[in-house]
Formats: sequence, C-alpha cells, structure tokens
Amino acid sequence: MAKIGIFFGSTEGHTEGVVNKIQELFGDDAELVNVNSASADDMEPFPYLILACPTWEIGRLQEDWDGFIDEIEEVNYEGKKVAYLGLGDSDGYPDTFLDALGIIHDRIKDKGAKFVGAWPTDGYNFEASKGVVDGKFLGLAIDEDNQSDLTDARVRQWVADLKKEFT
Repeated sequence: MAKIGIFFGSTEGHTEGVVNKIQELFGDDAELVNVNSASADDMEPFPYLILACPTWEIGRLQEDWDGFIDEIEEVNYEGKKVAYLGLGDSDGYPDTFLDALGIIHDRIKDKGAKFVGAWPTDGYNFEASKGVVDGKFLGLAIDEDNQSDLTDARVRQWVADLKKEFT
C-alpha cells in the first residue's frame, strides 16, 4: 500500500491535474483519493497525507470538500505528517486567495499531526488569505488562472521538499 494519501476535490479539473502531477513524481508511494467518495477511515492507513482543495468564489471550500470537511475531524492524526495543496485565483479573489487551506487547517490543527510543506508567499499577488500562517502559505500555492506557466516548477520543487519531510 502507498504511504502517501493525496485527498483532493476538483470541480473543473485543475486540482485533479495538479495532484496527478504530484502523484506521478511520488510514484507508487502515493495514492489519489477523491474526497467526493471518501471517509475518515480512508485516511487512517496513511502516515503521510496531502490535502488538496481549491478555494471557490469568496473564500469557500470546493463543493466536494464541503461534504468531506466534517470527516477529517474524525481522523487520528497522531504520528501523521500532513501537507496542503491549495489552488485559487489571486487576481479575481485577492482578499480570499487560498482561504480553503486555512479553513481545513483550523479543523485539524490541534489534532496531533505534524504539518509540513509550507510554501513562500513571494511571487504571488494577493491581499489576504486564511491560508497564510507566519508569513508563509500553509502548503503549495497554485494559481492556474494567472500563473499556470509556473505550476510545473512549483510542483517539482514542493515534491522534492516533501520527499525529505516524508521520512
């Protein structure tokens, strides 16, 4: 069984496209799980989790995550390492860019997990985000609407960083 569970929701395919790239770089160590049909029990076997959610409209969770958010509170995170991936539109929603990361993090931050994969805010144009803590994004920040030309390099760098953290 894979060691890394990549739990994602995707409406228009952008998040799914990015998690496919991440899974490809991790190879057999990673398994993709769409949250539209997942439960807390599906998260339990993985020592390493990547939670991938785009921010919709004005700071909302993607629709599949709306139905899954309560499930993540039921997971035993003791001994697990958790990383986040967020997608958003910094030009269209500069005041709520990647808020979904903060919404998810608030639900599990005190549940015993070790959080890894924070990402610099340099190179992004936004005003505010619940997904920023201590001056960094909680996880990899992807803006397919305005910076799609940077996605592949950002994904490669982040996965290289996570390979060191997921040991």
